Amino acid sequence: MRQAPNAQATDVLSAAYKPQPDGVGGISFVPQSSKTVDFATLADRFKDFGLRIDRTLLNDLNRIRNEIEHLYTATPVAVVREAIARAFPVVSDLFRYLQESPAAALGEAWTKMLEVREVHERELAACVGTFQYVEWTYSCLQDAPRECPECGSNLVAQTDPENRDRQSVEAVCRSCGEEISAEALVEHTLDKYFEADAYMAAKDGDTLPVQTCSECSVDAYVTTAEETGCVWCGSVLGKCARCHVDLDPSNVSFNTSSLCAYCDHVASKD
Repeated sequence: MRQAPNAQATDVLSAAYKPQPDGVGGISFVPQSSKTVDFATLADRFKDFGLRIDRTLLNDLNRIRNEIEHLYTATPVAVVREAIARAFPVVSDLFRYLQESPAAALGEAWTKMLEVREVHERELAACVGTFQYVEWTYSCLQDAPRECPECGSNLVAQTDPENRDRQSVEAVCRSCGEEISAEALVEHTLDKYFEADAYMAAKDGDTLPVQTCSECSVDAYVTTAEETGCVWCGSVLGKCARCHVDLDPSNVSFNTSSLCAYCDHVASKD
């Protein structure tokens, strides 16, 4: 509201509008109903008003809130704390936009948030440290945060901190206790890391950034401008020997890894 101090709250927060005559030959737009913007469009509305927040930091907290609103949540307490800790930067940014003190406005709640954030950051640093010797080879695995496939927590630690081989990683979630194999960890890490890219690719009909490797059958074949190949087994398909198109699991021939499916089909007719 501070970005538009003369506007009505309903004008700022309404999810839909309808045009109506303004009485002087033009039209005006008025809120269509009492329905306000939902979580999915909240970040866009913030952006429209020149305010930027990282909505991804609020995803887990929003999911838990929805579960509680409809009945209850089965999410472990540790994971709830983690969701609060992840949301901390967003709260901090909002108060910075307002040029107000969060401590003054939130009182003890702010102190509790600081405590939760501090504990989470300390635990997260310890978890990340257990992977420091792993030779990931590919930057997408090196840079991506590791997350528990079961509960979504990023408090995932390697059980043997001295291990260097990515295929020998054995991990455990310190939030829910889930034991995670190396293969499952790699697949889930890639799935989350390329989630937005995969959505856009599917929407636009483009090549998916992560596919099932035709050599090892692990969902770990990456096709991006930066890296191409299976980050699990190291297989790289290269180019079709006949038409020279870049090969990936979606277009390679089932019969030979040196040809695309179309060229292999044409060759079989010769």
